[in-house]
Amino acid sequence: MRTTELVTCPRSAFDWLGPAGVRAVVIRWLRLVAADAELAPYLIGLDRPRLAGRLTAQLAPALGGPGGGLGPGGGGRAAGGAWRRLGLTDEQHWRVLDYLAAVLCGLGLPVATIVAAQRAVAGEAHA
Repeated sequence: MRTTELVTCPRSAFDWLGPAGVRAVVIRWLRLVAADAELAPYLIGLDRPRLAGRLTAQLAPALGGPGGGLGPGGGGRAAGGAWRRLGLTDEQHWRVLDYLAAVLCGLGLPVATIVAAQRAVAGEAHA
């Protein structure tokens, strides 16, 4: 009896999404944050395209892509610091990260990838 094994091509989430897909994730994520009545006031007067660029640059490597340079204001600064500088409480900061998880979960990404993405944008290098 012959058994067959499925051969899979290891692809990162970034390979699947591409740069435009990562930017789309960040845009959806920011829309969720902006729709949150408690978090929305923190975005008033904020340069959202710059924030989106920083978040995209921080998220891409966590999804298996290149580090930085994917959007305007990409730089290498930790995006978690961008959220922290807004004066969010710890609970609000976690809610921002939960919105990211919701967007990534909606795409069917594995839990380990979602956790890595949350850690990356929170500025945590490791577990």
